[in-house]
Amino acid sequence: MDIPEFRLRGDHVALCDLLKLVGMVDSGGQGKVLIARGAVSVDGRPELRKTAKIRANQTVQCRDQRVRVVGDRAT
Repeated sequence: MDIPEFRLRGDHVALCDLLKLVGMVDSGGQGKVLIARGAVSVDGRPELRKTAKIRANQTVQCRDQRVRVVGDRAT
């Protein structure tokens, strides 16, 4: 199964913002709660920092959803 991609428009995106931007959560607050509970992983490791900098070539998983972060080809 292919993993959906999120294209960065800069150097990084905060983890809590990414969850909302890709539709894994309905609100930033919901994302922060899931991160604090340990329900979110980055590259297979639990991530508890709500504003962790997510960069190109990282994979984020929240519950049963995954997204691959890719760089902006224009930069």
